[in-house]
Amino acid sequence: MKANMSGFDLRAIVGELNQYVGAYVKKSYMPHYEQIVLRINPKSTNQFDLVIVRGSRVYTSNRDRPMPQTPPPFAMILRKYLKNARMIAVRQLGFDRVLAIDFDTKFGIMHLYIEVFREGNIILVDSDGIIIQPLTHAKYSERILKKGVQYSPPPPATDPHDLDATALQEIFANSERDLVATLGGKANLGGTHANAVCALAELEPNSDTKSVDVSKIHRALSGLLDGLANAAQGYLILAPDEGQSISELQSIADQQVEGGERDKFLLKYAIEASPTLLPAHSDKVIMQFKQLCQAVDAWRGAHDAGALARREAEKLDVAAPGRGFSTEVEKLERRQAQQEKALESFAKKIAKQQIIGHTIQNNWSHVENLLNQVKESVQKNGWRETQKMAKQIPWIVSMTPADRSFITTLPNDEGQPKGAQALLMLDESVHQNAQRFFEAARKQKAKSKGAITALEDTSTHLKRARKKEVKAKESGRLSKVKRSKRLWFENHRWSMVTGGHLLVGGKDAKGNDAIVKKHLSGGDMYLHADIHGAPSCSLRVTQGFVIDEFRPGHIPSDIPTFKLVDKLGEEQLNDEKLLQAATLALCWSRAWASGSGHGTVFAVKPAQVSKTAQSGEYVGKGAFIVRGQRQWFRDLTVQLGIGIIAINGVPLLMSGIPELIKQTCPRYAILSPGIVKKDKLANRIYKNTGISTDEILAVLPGPCDVVEESGIFTAPKAAGEEE
Repeated sequence: MKANMSGFDLRAIVGELNQYVGAYVKKSYMPHYEQIVLRINPKSTNQFDLVIVRGSRVYTSNRDRPMPQTPPPFAMILRKYLKNARMIAVRQLGFDRVLAIDFDTKFGIMHLYIEVFREGNIILVDSDGIIIQPLTHAKYSERILKKGVQYSPPPPATDPHDLDATALQEIFANSERDLVATLGGKANLGGTHANAVCALAELEPNSDTKSVDVSKIHRALSGLLDGLANAAQGYLILAPDEGQSISELQSIADQQVEGGERDKFLLKYAIEASPTLLPAHSDKVIMQFKQLCQAVDAWRGAHDAGALARREAEKLDVAAPGRGFSTEVEKLERRQAQQEKALESFAKKIAKQQIIGHTIQNNWSHVENLLNQVKESVQKNGWRETQKMAKQIPWIVSMTPADRSFITTLPNDEGQPKGAQALLMLDESVHQNAQRFFEAARKQKAKSKGAITALEDTSTHLKRARKKEVKAKESGRLSKVKRSKRLWFENHRWSMVTGGHLLVGGKDAKGNDAIVKKHLSGGDMYLHADIHGAPSCSLRVTQGFVIDEFRPGHIPSDIPTFKLVDKLGEEQLNDEKLLQAATLALCWSRAWASGSGHGTVFAVKPAQVSKTAQSGEYVGKGAFIVRGQRQWFRDLTVQLGIGIIAINGVPLLMSGIPELIKQTCPRYAILSPGIVKKDKLANRIYKNTGISTDEILAVLPGPCDVVEESGIFTAPKAAGEEE
């Protein structure tokens, strides 16, 4: 599978992005540490996202992609300097895998350099060439990438467009490698396109460069470059699984699957996105697009759009960024593997030190003569002259005057200088030199004893953890989740209605203000129970939850998985959804604690909600003035459902109307106002599910009676188990 874009791909991307010169940067995002998204607003077309995945790819996309509520520092820097900036040029540095985007900003001309090689980097540079901020600091042999230094691009490589027949002839004449390696390295074509040129020229890749027909190579290269310049499109290359024929894969591709199924299909079978068709693609299934960006988006767009969910899942494991969620068993298994590898390394080091010591003793006279000869030479000629003479001696590898030592190659079984290398000290005898290696082996053995004890402890803990894991799975408990930050809506009352729409409500006066000011706009609806002190609720028209097609591995199969999105597509609010939201708004109010069985709720549009009071009146914190006609929902039943779902890879307890909860969640409970304190219920749910009591208490509305339950207070029934 092609890991990152080549110089040919970037040349095509530059051509596609240049049509948007003059567009403005609306905002910058960083949904994952590996990804930057610039929201671009052209004058004549709809806005789109410029997606930059460090070290891999650059392309445009119109997919919905949730973004973090709090932007990381690098995204904030991009917002500061590039907000409302006008894109004035997109260029490739020579034929290197470096893309430069120039912006006209209020701070002057700014440059964003995107390096698509090695681990990749994204560097913001001012008009004087000084680095404002790189995505990651890096130091190479010829350049440094850090804040405040002059930006230096990588050393320029050969541009294949500049190679004529004479230049190719010179490259071949000075090359000691075969044809494909020379074209890939010296001509800067890379492996894929070097093989393509060989195939177009009808030459074997391993041909001798001294005897090839240069004119054939030049014609093939020119044809390849002309095709890229004049007929570049987007092609997605699909390869069948083992045992699957091309015709079978072509038949599946022709079915034109859509949505999440199409994304899964392309992620499974696609191996490359290319701006041109190459000879190597002749036995593959081809999907054609108008642009390379469209092909890349079709292939990797769904994966990249889930970047925020992956980042949230990675936060669950505090061990290391990017590793993802890890159970206790998985962590101990990794630790055990590392300790076993370390012990194996210790054993090899001990054996090596002992072998060197014994070899020195077995070749006593040889080592003694070598030490004496070097001593005499140093005393007579000095270290500098001795080092020069030592270059001609096969037994001596290098010399260090400061330590009065040298590295020698010990004799092998045939007495040749092909054995192990050893450091010999001039001021030590043969016995002392040998003893130094035996002492090193002894110290290594002492270290290995501690490692053996640590490995035994790890094995003991691993056995216990496995037993606990089996017991937890049988009881239905979820793996313990550690999170550095909660999802933003968890700070409020929240739920989901039919269609995936997010409903949020305030927990207190401050929360009510936040709901109206931050999370109520456009086509949303404001709901409020007809009870004093009821929460202000907002039913979002576009923001909500969709099924996560790529189920996280740590989520059990009986828990539905969703991801938070900012655009729900064509979903619209209707009376049925408003009725569901109104029922929840009533349950979140004092109607629950009062024991009332029914109540009334009204809904209005955002424009009808105001903080401005009439002259002489005062509107307190968390309160609002509602003007105009209201839509009333009367005689609503005060009853609530709770169920376990996973959002962005995080298992959560969600409240909702009973019908939707039972339909969505295999593990659920239906509650009504009652006399059982919610602390007691929270403890029962915690013991059976593993969800923290704090998270459970935030969901429970008050004292409850359990009307119906499945897998919340008792272990879920296994498949096939009788009721």
